[in-house]
Amino acid sequence: MQDIAGKTAFITGAASGIGLGVSTALAQAGVKVMMCDIEQTALDAAVAQLKQTNADVAGVIADVSLKAELEAAAAKTLERYGAVHILHNNAGVGGSGSYGAWNDAGWSWTIGVNLMAVVWGFEIFGPLIEQAGGGHIVSTASIAGLISGSGNAYNVTKYGVVALSEGLRVELAPRGIGVSVLCPGFIRTNITTSGRNLPERFKEAAVVRMASAGQPSQWLGNVRERVASGIDPLYVGELVREGIENDWPYIFTDNEFEPAITARFQNIKAGFDRVRDREPRH
Repeated sequence: MQDIAGKTAFITGAASGIGLGVSTALAQAGVKVMMCDIEQTALDAAVAQLKQTNADVAGVIADVSLKAELEAAAAKTLERYGAVHILHNNAGVGGSGSYGAWNDAGWSWTIGVNLMAVVWGFEIFGPLIEQAGGGHIVSTASIAGLISGSGNAYNVTKYGVVALSEGLRVELAPRGIGVSVLCPGFIRTNITTSGRNLPERFKEAAVVRMASAGQPSQWLGNVRERVASGIDPLYVGELVREGIENDWPYIFTDNEFEPAITARFQNIKAGFDRVRDREPRH
C-alpha cells in the first residue's frame, strides 16, 4: 500500500503507547485517523494533541472486548470519513498470571481484548476495507507471540494473533488486503497498568497475581523497569507505517530476542530430525 496519504485508518488502543505512536506516524503521512480507546480522558488529550499539528483525527470510545462496541465504532468511522483503508488491531492488556495464579475472569478479559477483538477487527473492518478498494491490516502481537516464556493468557493470545495474521495474510491477499503482524519487544507503554481499565464484569481478574508463584514482586518489577526504559512508541509508529507501505508480513522493533526465536526454530527442526527416515505405522 504505497500511497497512504488521504486514506483513512482505524486504530484501537490509540490514546497512548504504540497506538498513539502509530496514530502520529500515519497522521504525519497524511492519513485520516479514527483513534479508538476505552479511556475518555486520555483519548481526548491524544486527539487534541494531534489536532494541534493540523492532523485530521477524531476519537471514539469502545471496549473492544465487546463486539457490539467495536461495530458501533466502525459505524462512527464510516459516518465521519466515509471509508476505511487501514486497520490497526492494537489494544492489549497484560492479563492473568502464570500457572498457579490463574482465574477464569483473568483469562476471559485477556482473551477478549487481546485476541477476540482482533478476530472481530478482521471480521468487521475487512469487508469495509475491501469495499474501499483494498488496504492493509496490522495486528499487534508481541515477541511473546513467538517465544513463550510463561504459561499465561497474555502469551497464549499473542501466539493466537500471530497465527491469525499468518493465515489471513494468505486469505486476504486476493481481496487486495495486506496483513502484517507487529511483534514488539519492550516498548514504553502502559501495559503494566492495564488493570486500570478492567471492566466490572471481569473484576475477579484483579486478584490474579501478575507473576509466577515465588517471586511476583521481583518479576513484575523487572518487567516494569524494562517497559519504562523501552523503545519510543513514536519509533514503533514509523516502523508500522513503513510496514504498511511495503506490505511486511512481520514487523519487529529490535533484535534483542532474535537468538531466542532462532533457538526455538532449531528445537522445532530437531523434532522433525528425530522422525526423519522413520516409516509411520499404519
